Amino acid sequence: MLRLTDVVRQHGPAYLERHRSSIMPSHVAAVQAILRCRTPAMGGHLATCEQCGTEHLLFHSCRNRACPQCGYDATTKWLDRQRALLLPVPYFQVVFTLPDPLRRLVRSNQKLLLPVLFQTAFESLSALCADPHFLGATQIAALTVLHTWTRTLEWHPHLHMLVPAGGLAPDGKTWLSVPVRKKRFIVPVAALAVGFRGRFLDRVRRLLPTALLPQKLWVKPWVVFAKPALQGPDKLLDYLGRYVHKTALSDHAILACDDSTVTFRYRDNRTQQRKAMTLDANEFMRRLLQHVPPKGFHRIRSFGLLHAAHRHTLLRLQLMLAPPPTVKPEESTSPPRPKMRCRTCQKGSLVLGPRLSAPACIAFMAALELRATNGARAPP
Repeated sequence: MLRLTDVVRQHGPAYLERHRSSIMPSHVAAVQAILRCRTPAMGGHLATCEQCGTEHLLFHSCRNRACPQCGYDATTKWLDRQRALLLPVPYFQVVFTLPDPLRRLVRSNQKLLLPVLFQTAFESLSALCADPHFLGATQIAALTVLHTWTRTLEWHPHLHMLVPAGGLAPDGKTWLSVPVRKKRFIVPVAALAVGFRGRFLDRVRRLLPTALLPQKLWVKPWVVFAKPALQGPDKLLDYLGRYVHKTALSDHAILACDDSTVTFRYRDNRTQQRKAMTLDANEFMRRLLQHVPPKGFHRIRSFGLLHAAHRHTLLRLQLMLAPPPTVKPEESTSPPRPKMRCRTCQKGSLVLGPRLSAPACIAFMAALELRATNGARAPP
C-alpha cells in the first residue's frame, strides 16, 4: 500500500531545495523528521522472535507530530487523560470557524492570531453562559482542538470544542445543568457568533493595526455550529484523537504518486461522495505542510474547569455528580497496544533486545547483506 510517508520521501527533498528560504522552520523540521523516521539514521532496537528465534531490526520513530507513522502511543495516552477528566453530564460539540477573508491573514500570522482564536472563542461562550437569562454559570469547562484543513487540504482554521452541558453557579458549589434537547444549545448560537466576531476582530485590529480588514467582516454572519453529543463525549474524543498527533491526511487516502503528481481520495462535503483529486507534487507538499503548526504551538487547549489550575474543583464535581468510578484511575480504558509479531513465522511475538545506535544499525544491515550474499539464511 502506498503511504503518505512514501510521498514525502519522494517529493520532500525537492520541495525543501526549492522553498527552504521561504517556508517555516517547523515545516523544514517536519520533512527532515519524516525522511529519517524508521530508518537506520534514527537507530533502533534488536528484537528476537520468541518462537522461531529470528532476529529483527526495529528502527526508532522520529516522534514528530506531523509524521504520519508516529502518534499512536501519544494519542492513546491523550485519550486516557481526557477521559479521566470527563464529567458525568451530557456534552455539546461547538465549532467556531473563521470566514474566508481572514484565513490568509491568520496563516501569515499564526503565532500571533491562532492563540487569539482560542481565547476569543472561549471568552464569547463563557460570557453568554454567565448571563442569568441563559445559564448563569460563572465557571464552565471546554476542551478545544484546532483543525486547519479541509478534506482537500486547503487552509481552513476552525476550533472543535467539547463543552459540558452546565457550569458552576456564582457560589462555586452548585452545578447548574442544562437538559440536552434536539437542536438546542446552552446559549443562542447566533448571539455566540456575534460575540465571537466582535472580540476576534477587535483583537486583530489592536495586534495588527496596519492589516486591511474588509468592512463586510463586521456585518456578515460568522459560522458557529453547535449540537448535542448524543453518542456521548467518548465518541467525540475518539474523533478528535485521530488528528491530535497526526497529519491531515491518512495513508488510506493516497491513491497514486509519480514523478510529478499525487492523487488522493477525499469525501465531498456537498454530495458526501468519494472523489479523487490529482495535484502537482509541489502543490501537494505545500498543502500538506501548511497544516504543520509553528514550533511550540499547542493545538489542544483546556479552558475553565478543565484547566490544570482547577483540578481540585473538577475532581469535587466528578464525585458530587456521580458515584465513584468502577475503573481504577490508573487503569487505561483504551485498547492495549498490539504485540509486535514476527514477520518470518507470523506466530511468535518479538522480544526487545539491546538498543543500537545509527552506525550500529548500518553495520548490522551490512552484515545481513553480506550473509545473504554468501548464501546464508538472513533474517528479514
